[in-house]
Parts: sequence; C-alpha cells; structure tokens
Amino acid sequence: MLKIRLQRIGRKGRPVYRIVVTEHTSAVKAAAIDLVGRYDTLVTPKVFEIDEKKLADWMKKGAKPSSTVARILKGKGRKDMDQYIDSMHDRKKKGAEEAAPVAAPAPATPAA
Repeated sequence: MLKIRLQRIGRKGRPVYRIVVTEHTSAVKAAAIDLVGRYDTLVTPKVFEIDEKKLADWMKKGAKPSSTVARILKGKGRKDMDQYIDSMHDRKKKGAEEAAPVAAPAPATPAA
C-alpha cells in the first residue's frame, strides 16, 4: 500500500519535512517514489507547498495520506481528509492537566 507521509530532512534542531509517496513498509529515510511537496515549521508563517496535481494523481492510484499529513491538508482547506485522520482519544486535552494536590507546609515550631 502506498502512503503519503512526511520525511524529515534538515539538520539537528532545524527540521524541514518533505511530503513523499512511499511504500508503507519502507523505512522513513528510504528513497521515496515521488516528492509531492515540502513543509517547514520553523519559519513564520509556516511554509507548506504541495503539488495538488501530483497529490490528486497519487490518491487516484490508491495512495493514502498518513494521519499527520491528512491533518495538515485539512487545515489548509482540503475537505476530504476526515476519513484518513486517526482519532487521538487517548491524548490529554490542552488545559486539562490534572493538578497534583499540593501538601500544606508543616507549621514552624518556635525555637527554644
């Protein structure tokens, strides 16, 4: 099965991602079948470039986007990505952190 997924490139501490079409069993750093776009998260605004024609052609051939790529594409306006997004029901919600009960400090005893 073909997957459309992110492939990290760039140096340490400075990630840049390629959006590639590859066999789902291949290693992440393995050679890709086709380069579809790129994604740079550290610049403002974030750079997301994708060749829509290539993406549509590969999806017609049966390639499925990974959950992460589907989320990015949905955020950029693609309507048909909901079916590829995995639910993350086991993740904590932002702001819903459980506060650990704080023990009250022991009262100070007077020095004799």
